[in-house]
Amino acid sequence: MHKVADIEVQHNIMEANKKLANKNKEIFEKNDIFTIDIVGAIGSGKTSLIEKIIDETDYKIGVIAGDIISKFDAGRIENHGVPVVGLNTGKECHLDAHLVEHAIGDLPLSDINLLIIENVGNLICPVDFELGSHIRIVVVSATEGDDTIEKHPMIFENSDLVIINKVDLADAVGADADKMVNDAKKLNPDVNVIKTSLKTDEGFQTVLNSINKFKNNL
Repeated sequence: MHKVADIEVQHNIMEANKKLANKNKEIFEKNDIFTIDIVGAIGSGKTSLIEKIIDETDYKIGVIAGDIISKFDAGRIENHGVPVVGLNTGKECHLDAHLVEHAIGDLPLSDINLLIIENVGNLICPVDFELGSHIRIVVVSATEGDDTIEKHPMIFENSDLVIINKVDLADAVGADADKMVNDAKKLNPDVNVIKTSLKTDEGFQTVLNSINKFKNNL
């Protein structure tokens, strides 16, 4: 009986979250805001990617930074002169549509045309929680090990763009970046996979080109 109840509660939670996510997306589209959900483990390079997008594009960018304690990443992003809302999730290991809904009210929507949502540093918990974004980008670093994608299949099956970061360090840690690319393509044959080193700029322009393509195809 408990298992049945657990399934019903989980189903209701996910349905409620999906409705809120659709509501969030309606708000974004009403304001002509293209929205990206960026997911990845701690240290993968999510915040560095956001900083580079801010510094090297002409988009009017706003950021929602989610974390168990959000002030660290939010503070980094704030230094780049863009509006940012930090979301403290406490013990929760993911953002949900309800939290994002609250953050929307603290953003100057009329001054933004690209919203980046930095999810909590985790490759498991965010999988099923839609936020209302137009695309999901998953960032994974070679330093996490080249079996990381195999160990976390669901997040890659549900992604629109996969970034294999820190490929400049792959040899030093004994990781095969090409294997990681192949693993992602096996799980999601249609996904675009890009190898990057955000430290050296390798692959970053390709990432921007991909984001621009998604935005222009809406």
